[in-house]
Amino acid sequence: MNPSLDLDFVRPQFPAFEQPSLEGQLFFENAGGSYTCRQVVDRLTRFYTQRKVQPYGPYEASRLGGDEMDEAQNRLAEVMGVATDEVSFGPSTTQNTYVLSKAFGEMLNAGDAIIVTNQDHEANSGPWRRLAAQGIEVREWRFDPDSGLLDQRELENLLDAKVKLVCFPHCSNIIGAPNDVAGLCAKIRAAGAYSCVDGVSYAPHGIPNVNTLGPDIYLFSAYKTFGPHQGIMVVRHALADALPSQAHYFNAGYRTKKFTPAGPDHAQIAASAGMVDYLEDLYDHHFGKTGVGLTAKAEAVHDLSRDYEVQALQPLLDYLSDRNSVRLIGPKQAEAKAPTVAVHSSLPAANLAAALAQRGIMAGGGDFYGVRCLEGLGIDPDHGVLRLSFVHYTRTEDVTQLIGALDEVL
Repeated sequence: MNPSLDLDFVRPQFPAFEQPSLEGQLFFENAGGSYTCRQVVDRLTRFYTQRKVQPYGPYEASRLGGDEMDEAQNRLAEVMGVATDEVSFGPSTTQNTYVLSKAFGEMLNAGDAIIVTNQDHEANSGPWRRLAAQGIEVREWRFDPDSGLLDQRELENLLDAKVKLVCFPHCSNIIGAPNDVAGLCAKIRAAGAYSCVDGVSYAPHGIPNVNTLGPDIYLFSAYKTFGPHQGIMVVRHALADALPSQAHYFNAGYRTKKFTPAGPDHAQIAASAGMVDYLEDLYDHHFGKTGVGLTAKAEAVHDLSRDYEVQALQPLLDYLSDRNSVRLIGPKQAEAKAPTVAVHSSLPAANLAAALAQRGIMAGGGDFYGVRCLEGLGIDPDHGVLRLSFVHYTRTEDVTQLIGALDEVL
């Protein structure tokens, strides 16, 4: 039997909960960026105070700085079940996707086709759509406007021999429903195409085993996963070797460098190892020091977090489902949804967020870079949606307080 998440252990791992300036404020905008765990803060502080030199040199501070950067890459790769040189860092997921789109633009030929969705954050849509200017055919895989969900049968209608790449989200930052990544990637691979999965809105709820899921590209943001402001991308070997380098010519032979044309942020890469420190601390506290590897630990922590989130989320979904004055976007059952909840009402979303802020609720109202998604739902992006998002460090009593505040403002 799996243990229950121990919030008395979890919350002290996040310095934000100790800050007087945040006291009395409940954080429900985690989809825009999570609080940073203590392990990351400690590593970042150490790097800036003890290792802030050019890494990989012969002197001690430089050697240690390089070792910490390598540690982050090695351990994150093991968490995701992939090879170390399949993991790269960049300034953001948006930037990483843009660079990858430039590489595909050099590899593809006029008449080739790619598939994008209208469910995505613009970061995994816009850069790929721009390839149309080079003669690449862009096909849109549209979600069902009532449910907000992508239908595999619609993908099958779009797939043919011309399609070289399919881009879709692991979980929409508005719909909030995880897609069947493993099933979709298998279908895409069978059709002879590559897959690019935006995992930004899913990874905070458990960094997945990318090897098991099967995408050729998997992207997520460390700053939404309790870490520093870095984009992390997995590009599997076969695709990484096929794509043209976007870096300095003398770095073209290094898989971890060929898609990062700018110099890396040494300190933030090193601090990303703190994300794995936290994951291991969570595992050891709940399961003991069992001696299993990082991949297995990550899977166990994923399930631990998701079990708690499902329990905490359902009362909020039930409350919103029962209100005739609002439209709850996406599934109504927590098992089918990440705790990213978008709500549409007659009141402008920004006004709702401002009213909640006066009641100690930190939430957002707007389009959240999902303009195409809102348009597909028949919602004016300027009117927007209220988005309420949390992760495993959010208490059930915080959700209860949020419901009470919603009752006052809706």
